[in-house]
Amino acid sequence: MSDLKKYQGVIPAFYACYDEAGNISPDEVRALTRYLIGKGVNGLYVGGSSGECIYQSVAERKVVLENVMAEAKGKVVVIAHVACNNTADSMELAAHAESLGVDAIAAIPPIYFHLPEYGIAGYWNDISSAAPNTDFIIYNIPQLAGVALTPSLLAEMQKNPRVIGVKNSSMPVQDIQMWKDAGVIVFNGPDEQYVSGLAMGACAGIGGTYAVMPELFLKVYEHFQKGEMEPARQIQNDICRIIYKMCSAHGNLYAVMKAILAKNGVNCGSVRKPMPGLIDSDANLVDEAYAMITAAIAKYC
Repeated sequence: MSDLKKYQGVIPAFYACYDEAGNISPDEVRALTRYLIGKGVNGLYVGGSSGECIYQSVAERKVVLENVMAEAKGKVVVIAHVACNNTADSMELAAHAESLGVDAIAAIPPIYFHLPEYGIAGYWNDISSAAPNTDFIIYNIPQLAGVALTPSLLAEMQKNPRVIGVKNSSMPVQDIQMWKDAGVIVFNGPDEQYVSGLAMGACAGIGGTYAVMPELFLKVYEHFQKGEMEPARQIQNDICRIIYKMCSAHGNLYAVMKAILAKNGVNCGSVRKPMPGLIDSDANLVDEAYAMITAAIAKYC
């Protein structure tokens, strides 16, 4: 039986790290890993949306995870998102992740074609079978995947003893309560409602903006653990304002956040097409968002 207590707190979604030519940069992958571990995060979520997984090859995704694990193994929890839009590649990544010793693998449902629930369950169980000694986390993100987790689908998946939890990125926080009632652990997905997700019973958060302001999310979690809801709420409100500012750029949100990280000496490159990179007019916005983050950290941390 897995030790579920290790899944807690603040787990940043890991960003894709590219060199100037747009190729995966193992050195920068390692640098970002060290940076986040140094900030005190509880874990890393590798190869998901923030990692631009759908724009990377199987070989590239292996390189990323190998370099994360070279720095992180034994220091923080590592969850590897391994889903591709076909079963064979997903199973290959699952087996690779288990060989590296990750704590868990995760997977979105198949996208584009809307499969029946038994088809989705078959896909997830096939992936899990390739990593039979590794925890499995269902990734529920209906607004992007085009299909939502349901109580009946979760019940079917719970026949698989490796299924331990749900990364819930649907917007209604009531979904967290539903999955909790079903007997699994739940990771809050939407960064804008981290404190709300914790209040509904999430054990941790996995989020795409955590890496640019881990101090703030860690402080929210600290206050929540102490029952100090008002300061937790105040920090969450400022986090939301920062997110709104970053999302107002012309360039993709991940491009904005990588530019902010560069100001802290972590160079992840840009984003991979077709996602749009930054344009000149985004520079002031990046500076403003960085200033907001710096001010909030000085105020609360």
